[in-house]
Amino acid sequence: MPELALPDITLHYEVAGAGPPLMLIPGMLSDNASWLPILEPLAERHSLILPDPRGAGRTKPPDAPITLEGLAADMLALAEHLGHARFAILGHSLGGLVALNMATRAPDRVTHLATLASAPRLSARAVAVFETLCDIRETAGDRLYTQALFPWLFNERFFQDPSAVEAAVEASLNYPFAQPATAMRHQTEALAGLDFTGVPNHLPMPALALLAGEDALLSNGLASEAWQLLGARVETLPGAGHALHWDAPDDVAGRLLAFFAQDA
Repeated sequence: MPELALPDITLHYEVAGAGPPLMLIPGMLSDNASWLPILEPLAERHSLILPDPRGAGRTKPPDAPITLEGLAADMLALAEHLGHARFAILGHSLGGLVALNMATRAPDRVTHLATLASAPRLSARAVAVFETLCDIRETAGDRLYTQALFPWLFNERFFQDPSAVEAAVEASLNYPFAQPATAMRHQTEALAGLDFTGVPNHLPMPALALLAGEDALLSNGLASEAWQLLGARVETLPGAGHALHWDAPDDVAGRLLAFFAQDA
């Protein structure tokens, strides 16, 4: 089981595939298993680096302190550990902001920056949602919390089959590496404390922001404007929810592979 010992955590990661290195950074509440729907096509063309960020998955301790800067420092240390002087980054949601922080801190090391359902600005709505979800989990338990979470993540089609929704809830409840409530609270506090004052006026590397047409957490208009100010190309996937790589995996993978194939 690959691990990297850092000063205050033991970072779990996995590797897959072959080709130019690409690091995949999961979003809120998630570990590297969240990339499963698009893992196979990406691994056919890239050497994938799949970390469990602090506070998620098999990285220990689960209740380690979390900041955006700390998350980015962990990921840069992992790339250094694996010997990747230059690599591409893909981040979902909060993971997209970690990726942006990495690109800001080490622009000479990042060949391409891609984000899914992310925005380089603080979303008060998203903070309010996750604070409420933390309260629900701490007072009413994991089942009700999971049922309350899913409408924020998935599109309308996901809910057309109640038996499939219930199966997804059960799978989530039985997942052996589920994020504990304490780590979820730490992550939410980090989200509320985001600071974008250090972001450059223009990104020096190719950047792609994929947004979801049915995203209940982010304002696509504000997100698109913020990314375009940084020089990123913005594309919106109609009919997809916040977890767009689960709602539209083939479309997401195809767009990402075309983007990463471009010269840096």
